[in-house]
Amino acid sequence: MFSRIMIANRGEIALRIIRACKEMGIQTVCVFSEEDKHLSYLKLADRAICIGPAPAAESYLKIDRIIAAAEVANVDAIHPGYGFLAENPQFADACRDSKIEFIGPSSESMRLLGNKIEAKKLAKKSKVPNIPWTEGPVENDDDAAEWASHAGYPVMIKAAAGGGGRGIRLVHNEATLRHALPAARSEAQASFKDASVYLEKAIENGRHVEVQIIGDRAGNVLHFYERDCTLQRRHQKLVEESPCPAINDRIREELCKAAVRLARAAKYHGAGTVEFLVTTDKKFYLLEMNTRIQVEHPVTEMVTGHDLVQLQIRVAAGETLSLKQRDITQRGVAIECRINAEDPAADFRPCPGRIEVFRPPGGLGVRLDTHAHAGMSISPRYDSMIAKLIVHKASRAEAIACMRRCLDEFVIEPVKTTISIHREIFSHAQFLKGSVDTGFIERTW
Repeated sequence: MFSRIMIANRGEIALRIIRACKEMGIQTVCVFSEEDKHLSYLKLADRAICIGPAPAAESYLKIDRIIAAAEVANVDAIHPGYGFLAENPQFADACRDSKIEFIGPSSESMRLLGNKIEAKKLAKKSKVPNIPWTEGPVENDDDAAEWASHAGYPVMIKAAAGGGGRGIRLVHNEATLRHALPAARSEAQASFKDASVYLEKAIENGRHVEVQIIGDRAGNVLHFYERDCTLQRRHQKLVEESPCPAINDRIREELCKAAVRLARAAKYHGAGTVEFLVTTDKKFYLLEMNTRIQVEHPVTEMVTGHDLVQLQIRVAAGETLSLKQRDITQRGVAIECRINAEDPAADFRPCPGRIEVFRPPGGLGVRLDTHAHAGMSISPRYDSMIAKLIVHKASRAEAIACMRRCLDEFVIEPVKTTISIHREIFSHAQFLKGSVDTGFIERTW
C-alpha cells in the first residue's frame, strides 16, 4: 500500500480524498494555486505545496509543476480527483515515467475510451448497444447532410474527444446542420485539440443512466449498480439518484453486465463510469465512459456501503479486489443535489463572491460533501460547485421528503445558489412520479 499520496486537485474532491487516505493510514500532500492558499482543508493534509498562479492553466493543469512537487514531496502516487487532469493520458504517462503511480486506469485505456469514436467501435465488438451514428468522423459536410437525411432529424453533432457538454450541437434540419458543423469542429479543436466530430441520432425523452464499475490489474471487474442522472441542464447534471426509478431489475442487470463487458474489453483497471441513454421503450445505448471517479460517486457509496475512493486507491496499489459481485447490493435510495454558486433566475449565471452565512443541514441519513464555510470566497476561476448534498433513506418517497427538509434548512448567503431550483424540482409532480427525461429542466424552467 502507498505511504504518501499527492492530490492533484482542489476543493470538495481534495477533501474527500484526504479523508479516505487518513482512514487508510496514508499521508497526503495537497497542491494549491496562489488564490487557494487560504482554503481550510489544506491544514488537514500532511503537507501543502503551491504550484502556481490562480489560473488553472498555470497551476492545476501544469503537468510539469505537479510532477516536480510530487518529486519534492517524495510521494508514491498521485490522485487526480475529477476534472482538471483526471482524464489526461499524458498526465498518467508523466506520473508513471517519473516512477509515481497514477491512481486511475492505464493511459492506453484512457485514450481508447476517451475518444468517443474508438469507444463506440469497442462497444460494438463487446455487444454493447450504440445509438445509430456515422460509424466514424464526418469530414465532409455533404456526407454529413446525406447521413442525417437518411437517419432522420433531429441529430446530434458530437466531438470525438469531447466531454463536459462541450463540442455538442442538437440540430433539427439541414440548414442548421451545415451552420453548426464548423462551430462544433472549432469548439472541439479549442477544447480538446482534436476537431473530429461525428453525428448521432438524437433520442428525445430519454433518461441518462450510468453504471459504476471498478476493475483491478488481474482482470476482475465489478459493477456497483446504476445511478440516474437524467436531471441536467446543458449536459451538466443537477440531481442524481440510485436506484434509477424508471427501470426494472431485468434492465438493471442488462445495463450492469454491458458496462462490465465494455470495461473488460478495454482492459480497464480503477474506478470508472459507463453512461447510457435509456429510451421510453426501455432500450439502452452507450453514451460514453468516464475514466475517473465521478462527482456523484457518494450516491453509490450510500446505497452499496462501499468506499469507492478507498477501493480506487487499493487497486492502484496493485491489490486484487477482495469483493465478489454477490457481495455488492443496493440498499434503500440515495439522492444527491449539486449545490452550485449560480443564479437559476438569471440563466444559471455564475455567482462568485464571499460566503457570509453557511448553515448546513443535518440529521439521520444526511451527508454533505463540501469544503465551503462562512468567510470563504468562491473564486470565478474554477468550477462553481460548492457542495454535494446527499440523503439516504429506505424508500424514494422518504428520501425525497428528507431532501426537501434539508433544502429548507440549507442557508448560503449572500451568494446565489441552485438551492432554490432544487426546492422547485423536489416539489414538481413529474419528478415525484419519476417521469422525467433529459429535456425536463429546459422545458420546465
